[in-house]
Amino acid sequence: MSKQYLNDAFFSRLETLSLNLRADLKGYFGGKHLVKTYGQTVEFSDFREYQLGDDIRRIDWNLFSRFEKYFLKLFTDERQMHVQIFLDCSASMGRDMPDKAAYSTAVAAALGFLAVQSMDKLSFNFMRGRASEDPFGTIVGKNAFFRAISRMEGLEFDGEVDIEQCVISSGDAGQSNGISVIISDFLTDSNWKKAVDYLVYKHRQVLLIQVLTPQEISPDFDGRVHLIDSETPDLLDDRNLKIKVTKALLLNYDRALADLKQDMLSFCNKREAGFISVRTDKPIEDMLFKELLRGEIIS
Repeated sequence: MSKQYLNDAFFSRLETLSLNLRADLKGYFGGKHLVKTYGQTVEFSDFREYQLGDDIRRIDWNLFSRFEKYFLKLFTDERQMHVQIFLDCSASMGRDMPDKAAYSTAVAAALGFLAVQSMDKLSFNFMRGRASEDPFGTIVGKNAFFRAISRMEGLEFDGEVDIEQCVISSGDAGQSNGISVIISDFLTDSNWKKAVDYLVYKHRQVLLIQVLTPQEISPDFDGRVHLIDSETPDLLDDRNLKIKVTKALLLNYDRALADLKQDMLSFCNKREAGFISVRTDKPIEDMLFKELLRGEIIS
């Protein structure tokens, strides 16, 4: 039986957190995120000289009486963002590993909760095959959020996923209006880098969250084994191997996994995207309160 994360106590621990989104994002009117542009809030930000065409109602007449020049009062602008969460629903994410499925779903739900409590728009995109499913549409507010969450605990994880095609074909990525999060183990042949490049091209803030089990991080196999790819039903497929597990083979696996993580981190850094890798045997609070805080993704 898989561990259950989604309950009132889980969400109550998130009440004091919020997503940190870049100030250069545009978003929509009416949210809580401060942006670089000036707007109509009551919080003063700066002055600038009057220019032809400016609204004369914003002239500071006190400054005019002192300097005999026209200056405008500028106020901060707050916007609503669109938080877009892509969840890998392939077999390797949970068909035979219910704890991994529950953990990944809880990560998606936690980030979604941070979005709605900041008055942001939210969408869940479940990646299957070469397309993403968006069963809930745009979610606004906690009532709509909890209705969606009540249906997420029964998510099915099966088959393969092409992350690139799922992200690009979703049609949900707006222009410079929020953050896109991809949750996966990234143990895939699909070109996830092109998915990131597409989102960066859309001027979205990007975060990759890699979810791995202890067995995937440190396999404890020994002797002769038959490794079967969970996403490949054909036992004759080249990805299914009969091998002898040795210390040298396990060492090579450790190096390959470390290389994958380093490649992901380096790639994301070059594109100003976030990347964290988490393991399912660690409390999910470690991911929320340590990894995301350390990466300044939440505050």
